[in-house]
Amino acid sequence: MSDLPRRAVTRSAKLASLPLGFAGRTALGVGKRTFGKPAEAVAMEIQTRTAEQLFKVLGELKGGAMKLGQMLSIFEAALPAEIAGPYRATLTKLQEAAPPLPASAVHKVLAQALGEDWRDSFAEFDDEPAAAASIGQVHKGVWHDGRVVAVKVQYPGAGKALISDFNQLARVGRLFGVLMPGLDVKSMLAELKERVAEELDYEIEAESQTIIREAYLDDPDFYIPEVIAQAGDVLVTEWIDGTPLSKIISEGDQETRNHAALLYCRFLLSGPKRSELLHGDPHPGNFRLMEDGRLGVLDFGAVDHIPGGFQKRLGLLLRIGTMADIDEVEEALRREDFIRDDVEIDAESLQTFLGPITEPFVTETFAFNREWLRDQAARVTDLRPTNVVRQLNLPPEYVIIHRVLSAGTGVLCQLDCEIPARGESLKWIPGFADDEDEELAVG
Repeated sequence: MSDLPRRAVTRSAKLASLPLGFAGRTALGVGKRTFGKPAEAVAMEIQTRTAEQLFKVLGELKGGAMKLGQMLSIFEAALPAEIAGPYRATLTKLQEAAPPLPASAVHKVLAQALGEDWRDSFAEFDDEPAAAASIGQVHKGVWHDGRVVAVKVQYPGAGKALISDFNQLARVGRLFGVLMPGLDVKSMLAELKERVAEELDYEIEAESQTIIREAYLDDPDFYIPEVIAQAGDVLVTEWIDGTPLSKIISEGDQETRNHAALLYCRFLLSGPKRSELLHGDPHPGNFRLMEDGRLGVLDFGAVDHIPGGFQKRLGLLLRIGTMADIDEVEEALRREDFIRDDVEIDAESLQTFLGPITEPFVTETFAFNREWLRDQAARVTDLRPTNVVRQLNLPPEYVIIHRVLSAGTGVLCQLDCEIPARGESLKWIPGFADDEDEELAVG
């Protein structure tokens, strides 16, 4: 496929250009310091140029490099808009411009997975894809029993390209450390690689979707489509209609936006408690507001197992993070490895940083909007070494949780809604409530 450059030499050359560029910038920095330019200014210049090259190369690649770029919002959030903006635009353009897999290639994948007589399984099959993504595309069809279905077909070679990219990226991981010195990059890249490998496995996706469907069966708020068939690189599920969250964002009235936002928040928070699974891709395109008011949920490729014990740790961390005692907050962050042992941190700066972020969890209702989100982004786009954000680590077990929390918060702000996020957290996150709050949540 032309949109997925899989030739090893080309892909490796692009990724290999990263450390070479960094070495050149470092040498340039030494020279400028020698001639009297302030060390902090030189450091910022090196970081900025590193970020520009890093995101330029990631943005040019489909596969694992692009996937990594999409997932690592922590880096993007720490960069000035003039760098992050073009990077986001590049990714969007790549996704939207991805040419569909030709019908003949789709038929070949279907035959390999379902057998040469695959057409016998369908009363109808639309050769034109209804949706496309970085590793596959979805076709609409009618199953032999009359049910309308979504047929997910993985691009040939996508898995090999993804894993190859991550192997390359692991070799240049130190570049990310230039941007975020407090980060354990090696561990995080290993976690991301494992998650992406799972996302490529449609058998795992089918199992996750079935578990979550059973957890929400007959729920008045949500609908999870049934898995009809799975084999190889093909997954067939129920087709569900409804209004995508993206359309509600652009056209919905306030009542509809608040309703959709509340269900969206409730689903993301309740998943681990109800099924021990977290939906890891909260993109607006994966959610549909159905005619009966329920929220339909799609795409269970990126799912993480969140056991009860870890849920309680997460809830306790969240509760401590909303408290005024910054020493206790720092101790909790160090215990969970958000602040590594060898990193010194300014407590006052940490408190200033955490305060606005925890706002949604301390008030009865909270108004999520773009202005609030811009304010949060502005506080973390300072590349100076004194910015506390750059001293924080993202432990591997929190990678997908951070991804969901960041992306989910962004969607809520796009919905411009006001919802009781604290009340939902009290109900669904074990350990977040103290004894008094527990009674309130249960009552």
